[in-house]
Amino acid sequence: MAWSFLTTHARTLLFIAGRADARLVDIANELGVTERTAYGIVADLTAAGHLEKERDGRRNRYRVQHHLPIPDDLERQRTIGELLDVLIGPTTERSAKPREESR
Repeated sequence: MAWSFLTTHARTLLFIAGRADARLVDIANELGVTERTAYGIVADLTAAGHLEKERDGRRNRYRVQHHLPIPDDLERQRTIGELLDVLIGPTTERSAKPREESR
């Protein structure tokens, strides 16, 4: 049985931190879940304030709220941004930049 060290919520934050313009289908494919599950995860993260969602034409753009504490009783002293920096490097500018699309 395959498993991941990180939850799907954490993996979603990691993916969105690198691709602020990711579509639900992109998130679902990356995580190996259905679009409905991806939607639920993004909705959870948005409702908890860990993501901000902004409409950009027909698409959504997401902004990870780096300054918020990690939602874990053992890690309240660390922020989401600090965790993302450890896992994928500094992300503050990366999540704000639109992704170049090749056509």
